[in-house]
Amino acid sequence: MRWKNRFFWITAFVTFFLDQLTKYLVVKNFNLKETLPIISGVFHFTYVTNTGAAFSLFTGQVGWLRWLSLGVSLALIVLACFAPTLHFWQWLGYGCILGGAMGNGIDRFVLGYVVDFLDFRLINFPVFNLADVFINIGIVSLLIATFKTTPTTRRD
Repeated sequence: MRWKNRFFWITAFVTFFLDQLTKYLVVKNFNLKETLPIISGVFHFTYVTNTGAAFSLFTGQVGWLRWLSLGVSLALIVLACFAPTLHFWQWLGYGCILGGAMGNGIDRFVLGYVVDFLDFRLINFPVFNLADVFINIGIVSLLIATFKTTPTTRRD
């Protein structure tokens, strides 16, 4: 039996699992707003919560953001089920976006906020989580897929 777009599903599961595992470990081992310098002044683990979207945009508007996460997740599941077989950059991109959207979506539905902990202080970047990382990897992968041309065969 051939499993359609299996690498998409594997990617989505692995990214979702890693996101949820890291958030669980942070919540169990840190107090809210506690920070652990990994490279002092450069990169810390800092446990914060976010009721908005990336960069704390739409703070306090978790209601529609949870539905957005659900809608994106369902759309990607439908795509994987009914679209033709995806190619490498497509399954990587869509899988990462699905895993990240589900990870942050679950937080929003269950907790009412998203758990963030990756804190790059050197550039004063907002604290984020692995779901955010995976969503960005997914976007870059889809950009690569868009610009990547399929090699054509030459006939002499």
